[in-house]
Amino acid sequence: MALTAAPTLETKNLILRSHEARDIEPMIAFLTDPVRSAGFGGYDNRHDAWRWCMLSVGHWHLHGYGYFTIEDKSSGQPAGITGIWNPDGWPEPEIGWVVFDGFEGRGIAFEAAARARQWAYDDLGMTTLSSNIVPGNTRSIALAERLGAWFEREYTNVSMGTELLYRHPGPDALDSDGSVEAYA
Repeated sequence: MALTAAPTLETKNLILRSHEARDIEPMIAFLTDPVRSAGFGGYDNRHDAWRWCMLSVGHWHLHGYGYFTIEDKSSGQPAGITGIWNPDGWPEPEIGWVVFDGFEGRGIAFEAAARARQWAYDDLGMTTLSSNIVPGNTRSIALAERLGAWFEREYTNVSMGTELLYRHPGPDALDSDGSVEAYA
């Protein structure tokens, strides 16, 4: 059963969809892994991680957008999350991504984030997005740059402290599939 009114979006290898009850345990496993969730703001206990999962559901109800569950088409398993995140205290809507253990190195985050960004521009009418990245998170920086984003400035995140704000190209700079023209 869908927990939000998120649309279902597809790519070649992925389905971006509403969170479902079956996605909660993989998300809790990610959030309570101190190494994997270090750049995302993890938790040291499952109860706070569970609350974050419900916050993600509530975000959809308040804003009409939020994180999608990334489902791997080949296995049917939740592979991570991506989407537009803008809780209280954020400087603006950001596109974020997380790939769960066992799904790294397959281009999932790039494919999913590019599709979520395209949806934000085409369907929500957004004209700009950022990605807020903890300094030293070289993998997320590389992905943001692969998506065509560039470092704009540092800012103080209310939850994470100093972060790097990467600016994504606007909708006019993207191809019809959501990729950046230079990378097509």
